[in-house]
Amino acid sequence: MTTTTIAGHELEVNEEGFLTHPEQWTEDLAPELARLIGLELTDAHWTLIRFLRQDYATEGETATLRRVSTRTDTPIKSLFALFPGKPAKKMAYVSGLPKPKGCV
Repeated sequence: MTTTTIAGHELEVNEEGFLTHPEQWTEDLAPELARLIGLELTDAHWTLIRFLRQDYATEGETATLRRVSTRTDTPIKSLFALFPGKPAKKMAYVSGLPKPKGCV
């Protein structure tokens, strides 16, 4: 594990930069995490981030792209537009959650 400082918070991250302790995440970290991967957050991003945080607390694992799409009524195409390239991985990163199972 590596320790890094993001938005004034000292955090433990894994080799890919994901927080190793999701409970360290706060909403003021999200914009900086997003900036680090080239995103600027909108209300649509926040809806998904808050869903992911709530779902993780309930399910104990990071939601897959399909679960996010189904439970938020957000088309997969929209998820790719909001989080280009690898939306599941990017959503988890900005939300301070572990990378979803099956993500490379």
